[in-house]
Amino acid sequence: MSPRAACRLESLGFREVFDYESGIADWKAAGLPIEGEGIRYRTAADAMRPDIPTGDPAERIGVFRDRVVAAGWNDGLVVECGNLVVGRLRSTMREMEADALVGEAMELGPSTVRASEPLDRLVERMDRRPTDMVVVSTAQGGLLGVVFREQARRILDGESVEIIWAGCDGCPGQWRAEQTQK
Repeated sequence: MSPRAACRLESLGFREVFDYESGIADWKAAGLPIEGEGIRYRTAADAMRPDIPTGDPAERIGVFRDRVVAAGWNDGLVVECGNLVVGRLRSTMREMEADALVGEAMELGPSTVRASEPLDRLVERMDRRPTDMVVVSTAQGGLLGVVFREQARRILDGESVEIIWAGCDGCPGQWRAEQTQK
């Protein structure tokens, strides 16, 4: 359908027409903005924080730990190959030897969700597990951010995103919320 729509738009005189070959589902899963008259609901993108500290598997735990603590976080994610999520280091890294490698201590392959995941269902799953933080990635495994259960619940309860995202410059929840509150 997309190639036909692009062709039709070009024939109508539109100059900048793009065919996103991966499709609308992939576009939404990446947390990218959409327009239109469809039903709006809160998604993981609305509650996602992009500012979680990241490290490389070859990095020393001490260096990574210092960066995580300085940023005010408990956990950090391990990425490589162009921002692909390969592991997670929890707050227990504070007890590890500073010279150990991140890659030797990380939890391999943390589970992830897509940015288009309905937020109410995600919070329900987080309550059942229980887990306080979920990693959000693209369909290819690229890191987008994380969702904290309490912040997500506050968004679902209608709390102002300006209050929730105070101190988080560039949080996607700020721009996504404006679109879904119409």
